[in-house]
Amino acid sequence: MISLPAYLASYKVNVKNEILAGLTTALALVPEVVAFALLAHISPLVGIGSAFVICLLTSVFGGRPGMISGAAGSVAVVIVSLVVQHGPEYLFAAVVLMGLIQIAIGLLRFGKFIRLVPQPVVFGFVNGLALIIFMAQLEQFKVRDAATGTAHWLTGMPLLLMLSLVALTMAVVYLLPRLTKAVPASLAAIVVTSALVILGGLDTKAVGDIASIKGGLPQLHLPQVPFTWATLAVVAPYALIMALVGLTESLLTLTVVDEMTDTRGRGNQDCVAQGLANVASGLTGGMGGCAMIGQTMVNLESRGRGRLSGVVAAVALALFVVVGSGLIERLPLAALVGVMFTVVISTFEWASLRILRRMPRTDVAVMLLVTVVTAVSQNLALAVLLGVVISALAFAWENAKRIRARKYVDAAGVKHYELYGPLFFASVQAFTEKFDPATDPQQVVLDFRDSRVADMSGLDALHKLTERYQRLGKTLHLRHLSPDCRQLLQNAGALVEVNILEDPEYRVATDA
Repeated sequence: MISLPAYLASYKVNVKNEILAGLTTALALVPEVVAFALLAHISPLVGIGSAFVICLLTSVFGGRPGMISGAAGSVAVVIVSLVVQHGPEYLFAAVVLMGLIQIAIGLLRFGKFIRLVPQPVVFGFVNGLALIIFMAQLEQFKVRDAATGTAHWLTGMPLLLMLSLVALTMAVVYLLPRLTKAVPASLAAIVVTSALVILGGLDTKAVGDIASIKGGLPQLHLPQVPFTWATLAVVAPYALIMALVGLTESLLTLTVVDEMTDTRGRGNQDCVAQGLANVASGLTGGMGGCAMIGQTMVNLESRGRGRLSGVVAAVALALFVVVGSGLIERLPLAALVGVMFTVVISTFEWASLRILRRMPRTDVAVMLLVTVVTAVSQNLALAVLLGVVISALAFAWENAKRIRARKYVDAAGVKHYELYGPLFFASVQAFTEKFDPATDPQQVVLDFRDSRVADMSGLDALHKLTERYQRLGKTLHLRHLSPDCRQLLQNAGALVEVNILEDPEYRVATDA
């Protein structure tokens, strides 16, 4: 067990900054979590309870200190149909299974595959999330008619007051650091705007207008569903999608935080921590969650760098519900909206716009596609998957065009093909077209000094080429195959045969 002094020494955290950052983050969590819970057709208290459990456990056991997790909108979008069709108890069961899947992914060390996500996809992901956060704040500029239940935009003085308070909050966030950094600017902005509204008796939307947050702490609640194969068939697809969406957002957020703090998080450890948190959330009657980039940015901008800030944010959420609901419900939404608008500005990768003209067209298309799909569908896993697939196909196409062969006939009448570029599935056709067995001499040498066989498609192309020469009674010599290529050839066994495999550097590997 690590003692508190050892923890503080290991991360060199400033306790005051961590506590204040945690309080600021907790205030920013409340309206977001409540809104996501309502989106998923469940009680706001369920959302806050889930955020408490997930934030606490991931802060203690997660692989990225300073990253804030909670009941996220990306997961809420997935579970809407499950709750509507089968009820919240099936949701709780799906969340438990979601956590178990995430734990398995972490233990199998699959978190490392996040390194395969190209930078344009990361840019698109971050920009898309910034747009999602922005659009979510626009809902606070609407008021719901009590009689009809329909929502309409604020107009007249209420709208002007709301915009003025948002502008005041943003001004404090940007100007206060020029005067002092003793207090997080976001927390000071919330306090100043809230004091002005409460003490001045200004009539504007407050947190309590969304929903009441008064209640108790989450308690053990086993999902009240039949433990049958039929139940598993219902919850498993949702659990798998939630697990992948949650880990995608968490690991990409981890990557963003790594870049901002110039440190290295542990992806596999975070997968396990996210899984444990979701299992605990499901067993306490909660919804699923993952890293929340908006609240993470609030925490980082408030100088929260260690695990303590996340723990404080979780504890503060619990205190808000148990003893502080009356005060929290009076906080003006304009103050929280203003803070989140500053988060949008800082989250969006403005550098990606400045380098658009210098980026390859494919990368620009991938970045824009991921941004649009993320913002419109809010399906982060789909957006990232599309971006990775298109980037991979573009990479394969570019490398396929690079394969070429230098041809010459030596004094002994032997024709040489010196191959350049990788031989893999996308370059097979171009590779095959470079040879003319009918007109080539009896002895042909294929030199791989500047090339390599990358996959089974390349081996198959090599096999078919040797067969073409063999049918004509000619011999194809393979030379300078790298050790990994020769191992690949050996693993193929009887599936691939060549006439002669010669290697003056590594000796003769096969003589047939």
